[in-house]
Amino acid sequence: MTESELKKLIREIPDFPKPGILFYDITTLLKDAAGLRAVIDQTAEHFSGKKVDCVIGIEARGFIFAPVLAYHLGAGFVPVRKPKKLPSEVESYSYDLEYGKDTLEIHKDAVGKGHNVLIADDLLATGGTAEAVVKLVEKLGGNVVGLSFVIELEFLKGRERLAGHDVFSLLKYQS
Repeated sequence: MTESELKKLIREIPDFPKPGILFYDITTLLKDAAGLRAVIDQTAEHFSGKKVDCVIGIEARGFIFAPVLAYHLGAGFVPVRKPKKLPSEVESYSYDLEYGKDTLEIHKDAVGKGHNVLIADDLLATGGTAEAVVKLVEKLGGNVVGLSFVIELEFLKGRERLAGHDVFSLLKYQS
C-alpha cells in the first residue's frame, strides 16, 4: 500500500486530547488487515538487512508493533514501561515533556552489552520519549540500530533529537 492509501485508513480527530491538537487515530488502520500487513511488512523490509537482537516496544502503542517486527526479524521483544510496571530490577530514565516530566523503565537484564536493538513506537512527535529509550539502551550497553514509527509529525522536528540513528517512519505529516 502507498503512503496515501495508508493515510486514508487513519482517522483524524480534531481537538483531542485538548483543543488545538489533531489526533491521528491508528485504530482504524490496525483493524484493516491489508493496512496492518503493509505497516509491518514495509517496516520489517527497511530493517531486514540489519542484525537485530531485540525490538523494544514503548508503552503502550509500541507494544502493538514491536513483537510482530521482532518475529519478522528473528529477534526478541523487550517492553519499556511506565514506572512500577516491571517486576524485576529496572533501569529508569526521567525526561521532560512539553507539559511536564515522565519516566520510563526497562529491566536491567533486558539488553546486554553490544546487543543490537530496534526501538518501535507508533508516533514520532518531539522525540523526547524515543530519545529517553535510546538513553536507556545505551546505559545498558546496547547499540541502537534504528527506530521505527508508523507516523512522524515532521513539523515537531523529533528526528533532530535522534540524529545519528536510522529513523524510519512510514507516514509523514507536515503540519
